[in-house]
Formats: sequence, C-alpha cells, structure tokens
Amino acid sequence: CFSPQAFNKTIEKDNSLAVGYFQRGFVHLQLEMYEEALSDYHMAFSHLRENPFIDYKQLGLRHILYAWEVLYSTAAVQCHLQQWQEARVTLEKAVVWRPERRTAILELALERVQDHLFLEPMLVPLGELFRPRKKEVEQLDSKDFLGKPKVISSIIPNDEYIGFEPLRPQKQGFYEPSASALR
Repeated sequence: CFSPQAFNKTIEKDNSLAVGYFQRGFVHLQLEMYEEALSDYHMAFSHLRENPFIDYKQLGLRHILYAWEVLYSTAAVQCHLQQWQEARVTLEKAVVWRPERRTAILELALERVQDHLFLEPMLVPLGELFRPRKKEVEQLDSKDFLGKPKVISSIIPNDEYIGFEPLRPQKQGFYEPSASALR
C-alpha cells in the first residue's frame, strides 16, 4: 500500500515539503522503523517554520497540515520508543498549537500517555494528498509567465546584429544612414 521509496522521491524533489516528511513518518511508523519515523516528524515540524499550518491548495492538493497533528504523531512515535515523559511534553506543546485551543483530543491523548497506552498517529486521508480532483485539473488555466514576444530592433539602420547582449559601445563612423533613409 504505502512505500517509503515513493515518499523518498517526493522529498528529493522538494525537501521543504513538510507533508512529505509527515507521510513518510507515518509509513516508517507502520513499518516499525521508529527512529526514522521520529526523525521524519521532527523534519515535518521544522519545515512548518513556526506556522500553525500549511495549506497545500496552491499546489493543487486538498490538505492542510497542522502543527498540532505533527506533534501528536511525534508523541505517538515516542510512545512506541517508551519515551513516555517526552511524549507528554510533546503533547503539551501540541496543546499550544491547537487551533482555538480546542484540546479534547489532546487531553485524551495525555491521559493515554499517563497510563502508558499507545497513540494512533494522524495521517492524511487516502486520496487527499497526491491526487487533485480531476475537475480541478481540467479547469486549470495555462499561465503565460513570459508575456507576448516583442520584436526588438536597433535604431542603427546598418546594424545586423540579432540577439541579446549588453549595450555595445558605438564606433566612430559606424552609423551611416542608408540612401533611402536620407531621402
């Protein structure tokens, strides 16, 4: 179903993609590669750059990655590593990042950690991340970032140079109007 290799390729293309680390962390956790999962969740959180969330709509993805979700998943890995105190501290940090301070899910998680029970990590719902809706893709307008081409010509009639370069110094006697220009 999931493979770390697919996420490795994604991260190679954009190593600032927090959600790539987030998803690879989930895969590593499922594969019981806890140290790798913990590293990925730390990378995901650091790539949020102290923002409470990243909305990936601009990239055509229908997902918002929240900092508190990354921290919650980090705590889930710490539970598997028997780092109960660290998990509690991470969850307390997640409470600060929770929008509007609605913390019921985090309070329940803190109770589970206190009782040394494992947490289920958060994940991006299937089909949400790397599959933009077909309707959205079909309606994308192509953008012309360069604008319309423009013909650039020299004011010097005998100048046959075509191309782009910095201004060239003019030579004495180089500018000689043609016979038709004199009329």
